[in-house]
Amino acid sequence: MFKILRGAGGERVFRWATISALVVLALFFIGIVVSMMAYTRWDTFVSALFSEEILFAIRLSVTTATVAAVISILIAVPVAYAISRASFPGKDIVDSLLDLPIVISPVALGAALLVFFNTPLGASIDDNVIKFVFSVPGIILAQVTVISALAIRLLKSTFDSIDPRYEQVARTLGCSKPEAFFRVTLPLAKNGLIASGILTWARAVGEFGATVTLAGATAMKTETLPTAIFLSLASADVEKAIAVIFVLVIIAVVALLSIRKITGRRYQI
Repeated sequence: MFKILRGAGGERVFRWATISALVVLALFFIGIVVSMMAYTRWDTFVSALFSEEILFAIRLSVTTATVAAVISILIAVPVAYAISRASFPGKDIVDSLLDLPIVISPVALGAALLVFFNTPLGASIDDNVIKFVFSVPGIILAQVTVISALAIRLLKSTFDSIDPRYEQVARTLGCSKPEAFFRVTLPLAKNGLIASGILTWARAVGEFGATVTLAGATAMKTETLPTAIFLSLASADVEKAIAVIFVLVIIAVVALLSIRKITGRRYQI
């Protein structure tokens, strides 16, 4: 097989195959967007987009996603740095455990959180500290649970790409370990931090499974943008669902373009 791919003919075949796959996939996604645009009328789309319910969902999604992204980054920075730099027994196991929210279904994560809040400890927290079940704080908790692993993975890649010798030089110049981190490593990781923040924020905006399981799907209360799509489809209001889908698409495109603008390249996960 490899003999066939050698030479100019093999290069043409390989190039044709890769470009064809790219074109087919791009046309597939373009076809989905065009079909949604053709399904609804402009006046119906605008009225659905600016309805009180959708505007509430946009505000709630942006607010909760922002809080969740900030919390996740604050957690991810020390955790990712420790995984990247430290050596300790069971590191591979810990690293794998931190990746579980990426591979486990968000619905399963939401169900696990719901089970926790039905234990004596969880019920005590829910009743006496902060109300999470079927409330807005539950949305934030579900989002943090889902996106924190993504933030850790992105920041670990960022710290891995920074040569530890920069910190060692700072230490020889009189900096302590914390000073070397805040004065040298963290500034060098600036682009990665910003990109991670944007990507985790966008992921939080689109989070549905864990959110609806823990916080429920109550209109005008715990109705985020994905929940609004679910409720609109449940009531056969397809135009409203399409309007919300386009909002999520716009948010995703802006977030990805911002990352590429900041980093100057495709950010690797």
